Amino acid sequence: MGLNSYSFRVRYAETDQMGVVYHGNYTQYFEMGRVEWLRAMGITYKSMEDNGIMLPVISLHIDYKKSALYDDLLTVHTHLKSKPMVKIEFDYTLTNESGELLATANIVLAFMDKKTGRPIKCPDYILEKLDT
Repeated sequence: MGLNSYSFRVRYAETDQMGVVYHGNYTQYFEMGRVEWLRAMGITYKSMEDNGIMLPVISLHIDYKKSALYDDLLTVHTHLKSKPMVKIEFDYTLTNESGELLATANIVLAFMDKKTGRPIKCPDYILEKLDT
């Protein structure tokens, strides 16, 4: 299914005194990849929220392979694992500019009605974009 890649540079504030990226920042990197994956399909988180849909994370797994460092140019590769239903699942890889694998992740989110707080099926407009 759809693959999207997004590159960015590690900021100083994301690192410890040794210039190593703090492990908690990786979740933000994967979120950036997911947001850009949606944007590449012409969908924004903001438009989804404006239409009453939230996407809370319900499962998160990260395997750290090698440290990301201050000023590294990183690329997060976001891959939709399967056609979404009530849940949407992504696999991620994070590499540096030398192509070294820094981390892999799997994140599952659920489509949720903003008003009721209840799970809902994936909106048709997303499914239609995946079918094209």
